[in-house]
Amino acid sequence: MTLSTRLAASLAARNIHYGWVVVATTFLTMLAAAGAVGAPGVMIVPLQQEFGWRTADISVALAVRLVLFGLMGPFAAAFLNRFGVRRVVSVAVLMIALGTAGSFAMTEVWQLILLWGVVVGVGTGMIALVLGATVATRWFAHRRGLVVGMLTASTATGQLVFLPLLAQLTASYGWRVALCLVVAALLAAMVLVLALMRDRPSDLGLPRYGEAEPTPAPAQEHGLSTLLVSPLRAQRQASGSRTFWVLFTTFFICGLSTNGLIQTHWITLCGDFGVAPVGAAGMLAAIGAFDLVGTVFSGWLSDRYDNRWLLFWYYGLRGLSLLWLPLSGFSLYGLSIFAVFYGLDWVATVPPTVRMTADRFGAEQANLVFGWVFAGHQLGAAAAAYGAGATRDGFSTYLPALYTAGAFCLVAALLALTITRKRPTLAPIGAGPLERSGAPALAEGAAG
Repeated sequence: MTLSTRLAASLAARNIHYGWVVVATTFLTMLAAAGAVGAPGVMIVPLQQEFGWRTADISVALAVRLVLFGLMGPFAAAFLNRFGVRRVVSVAVLMIALGTAGSFAMTEVWQLILLWGVVVGVGTGMIALVLGATVATRWFAHRRGLVVGMLTASTATGQLVFLPLLAQLTASYGWRVALCLVVAALLAAMVLVLALMRDRPSDLGLPRYGEAEPTPAPAQEHGLSTLLVSPLRAQRQASGSRTFWVLFTTFFICGLSTNGLIQTHWITLCGDFGVAPVGAAGMLAAIGAFDLVGTVFSGWLSDRYDNRWLLFWYYGLRGLSLLWLPLSGFSLYGLSIFAVFYGLDWVATVPPTVRMTADRFGAEQANLVFGWVFAGHQLGAAAAAYGAGATRDGFSTYLPALYTAGAFCLVAALLALTITRKRPTLAPIGAGPLERSGAPALAEGAAG
């Protein structure tokens, strides 16, 4: 009898669903990955000082990582469906750890692009937000929005835990020692996944949380062609829906105004205004703390209120905070105000977006379709990562990038309200492995 089987039986006797163990394991794994994702923001200046690389040079590697991080999403969903969460996550975490450890010996920009861009980009893309959406839809029929909020908040918690430590270790011992902490956390997460993670509640004879009977796993077709074709088929079907393109566009703007801009360039941006790296990392951790609260609360709200209006307020407040940041003077008081308003909205957009995707496209297709929506997020992040770096090299300031991101957020707020509340009409869809799961047809409309 495996550890997970014994633990599931013990928890069931106490009326606790094993899905919460899967959520906790996923949270800690995504938290460790967040350390690898956020680490480059601390490393930009040390890499410039050691190797003489320009901000734009380093930003190319970070942009490649963000693009792959996003484009892997739909295919990660297919791999999760085919090989199972436990196997895919274990391999992905090991890949991130190896890519991070390999960077200890790099001396050229192409090596940075290969390791931090390609290897870490593919690895993190396999366990990005698509993993959280998969766990939430497979293990939970109720409380799904709350679970998505909790798992999304792992990114913020990762900042809260890792960035101040990474900044302090980098300042005291160098960036290589700091990255050792990330590698150790990733290896510990892999052990946890191997011990406790299971693919579906039916593996343990359990129903989803909120249901009475176990749901059998849907039949899956085998073969490499299926893994490659199923995400493309899902995208082709979803692309016929206007709702998909609104979600894709707003999430592009979400990435443009978060990962690519603030998470990547925040410490350098603050340094331009005289804020020390350790202090800037501490402020970014404060943003993460407020994001932890905001995202979990957003998940709770998304189960109860119109998700379109939630997105309107999240994007609107984020845009206003970015437009106000240059006026703050980067004083402690001004940055504290920014940390509160921006932090509460950092990734609060994810639970409503995931919920609308699942309601609109069905539980079994949700991770594939959300993978494409998330790809839009990371394309926006990549554009901001490179664009902000090029802006600083060209104009000696990040301010144009801040104003651009803030204005786009206001556009996203208005776009969110254009999603119709009409429920989609169910109709038969083509005979493919995904369609036979019983997901609804991709007609126009969305549930708010």
